Amino acid sequence: MDSKLLDILACPLCKGPLILTSDKTELVCKHDALAYPIREGIPVMLETEARTLTVDERLDK
Repeated sequence: MDSKLLDILACPLCKGPLILTSDKTELVCKHDALAYPIREGIPVMLETEARTLTVDERLDK
């Protein structure tokens, strides 16, 4: 994921910042507790494609 692209991307719901996961497969919005997938290098920024974070992920465990 290009760092310049990551700098301009925002959560489509709250417009907040997104965090790239360590395995670089998802962009996480902590505020909405959603993880948006990255498929073939392209972020899928659709609420219907996002998964809800687990309790441990919300607490940074």
